[in-house]
Amino acid sequence: MNRRNFILGAGTAVLMLKVAAIQAKDPTANSETVQLWSDVPPGGGGPSGNHLLTSHGSLSNVTRPYLQIFRPVKPNGKAVIVAAGGGYKRIELGIEGWPLADWLTERGYTAYVLAYRLPSEGWNAGNIVALQDAQRALRIVRSRESHVSLLGFSAGGHLMGMTATLGDSQTYAAQDSIDSISAVAQGAALIYPPITLERPYTHTSTHKVLVGPGASAKEEAEWSVQNRVTGSTPPEFLVQAEDDSVVDPHNTLIMAAACEQRGVAVEMHRYATGGHGFGLGRGGTAAGEWPGRYESWLGRLGVG
Repeated sequence: MNRRNFILGAGTAVLMLKVAAIQAKDPTANSETVQLWSDVPPGGGGPSGNHLLTSHGSLSNVTRPYLQIFRPVKPNGKAVIVAAGGGYKRIELGIEGWPLADWLTERGYTAYVLAYRLPSEGWNAGNIVALQDAQRALRIVRSRESHVSLLGFSAGGHLMGMTATLGDSQTYAAQDSIDSISAVAQGAALIYPPITLERPYTHTSTHKVLVGPGASAKEEAEWSVQNRVTGSTPPEFLVQAEDDSVVDPHNTLIMAAACEQRGVAVEMHRYATGGHGFGLGRGGTAAGEWPGRYESWLGRLGVG
């Protein structure tokens, strides 16, 4: 066995043990884990040691990206890949990953929570590593499920938006037969996402990590989701609070406009209050209404 694989595998095992003790209501006890890559991820490099997981479920030092699978008692035949946010510096599993997996499985959906590589952690492939992981994850899930949609929060929303709009555009050299599977989803739900990295929307962590302060206009445009939308982009579901102080509220408007211009079905819900990073909803704010709207949208995907 490759020594690096052994060390990384042991790190994942330690992570799973820590996960079980994080929250009183932690759904991970009934989950299983699938590594995205059978060997070193494309390009190599990256951090060493074990994954780091805080008491609040914030993940970093992602040495080996993986999917954590949560299965419902009564499956409805549909799967959702969940990408939590964290500004591409960490992954907020405790706020936007596991709670959503729990919510989805209660409604019959199989949830695949994605732990993707963080571009700031020294990977040789640079800023494209999370996108490589997301495309690989989609292919893996499509090899198992007949109906797959995407759900992303904040930076995870940017990642899922890029994945949904890229389609089969290749971001890495094929590794095995899984990579012959189409990387096309049935739909994508983007919750308070940074959509554009173009000026004047350059203040986000997503912009800083992916392109940096000295980025050219071309680089910013290439990493802006709205510029990737085509007529073949799957249906989109957008949510944002108008008092979001982290991601400018114009982002969902920009994405909705791009979808409408290209004939892509889009459903948008904007709320007066909620701020940023509200997950399933924050008490006393209007944004807590979105999960019900999302449930209805999910139910209509692939129908008719």
